[in-house]
Amino acid sequence: MDAPEVVEIRVKSVLNRVAGMAFRWSINPYRGCIHGCVFCYARRTHWFIEEDGVNAWNTRIFAKVNAPEVLHAELGRRSWRRERVALGTSTDPYQAIEGHYRITRRILEVCVRTRTPLSIVTRSQLIERDLDLLVKLACVAGVTVAVSVATVDRSVAREIEPTVSPPQRRLDTVRRLAESGVRTGVLLAPILPRITDDTASLARVLEAARDAGAAFVHHGMLYLGDVTRDAYFAYLERRRPELVPRYREIYAGTYAPRALAREIDARVAAERARVRCAPRFPEIQPPVEAEQLALL
Repeated sequence: MDAPEVVEIRVKSVLNRVAGMAFRWSINPYRGCIHGCVFCYARRTHWFIEEDGVNAWNTRIFAKVNAPEVLHAELGRRSWRRERVALGTSTDPYQAIEGHYRITRRILEVCVRTRTPLSIVTRSQLIERDLDLLVKLACVAGVTVAVSVATVDRSVAREIEPTVSPPQRRLDTVRRLAESGVRTGVLLAPILPRITDDTASLARVLEAARDAGAAFVHHGMLYLGDVTRDAYFAYLERRRPELVPRYREIYAGTYAPRALAREIDARVAAERARVRCAPRFPEIQPPVEAEQLALL
């Protein structure tokens, strides 16, 4: 794959208020993502700025070059209560260009200085570069990292996550972070009907997560909203045309039918009970004050 076009932009705000989610605030240092995952729900954010979320999502990336400075001002306000912030909800904060721009690293430095707790989601082993800051943040405020692993089948992973490091490499990252005391788990998502939803596939991810020392495993179903639907069906037609009729039936709307979702939830629950993921390494505990503030 050719290197993406990177557009450097300056922003007026970085801290986003979120409604209807388990977290109230989010930060995204980039718009667009080089990973090019066929299922990425965030593709529609390109649509908001009249960009092509199907073909340009991973070829035209916007880097918010002044994000750390803006965030420092936002977190320095007297009204800021040091609530937990989700980093990387609409882009991978550790995609390849982070190696050059280091925006995410500078955001971590700001969070350490302001004692702001973070939750981070990534598919990249580049997060290991910032282990020093993650440990510091865990000590002063608290941090949780979720490494996304949709499947441990390397060939399937290459189909659906074309530029992401192999699943085992990501699981190595889980182990390294967990061994260092950073609370780290696995995000088994999205679960793709007829591709990664069979019991054996789910069990292999859960077992691999446990063996890597994951403190938790969360899961979620495929979501086909605007733009993502076009990208995902293009993938099916190209690589798995036999599944197209079934997917058109299952995903007549944005979500899978409740009956199917409940069935898959039950499979995951049964395997989770059997595998029993739990922290294997001592975790750094944030100060009590930080925990109390994060709950406000």
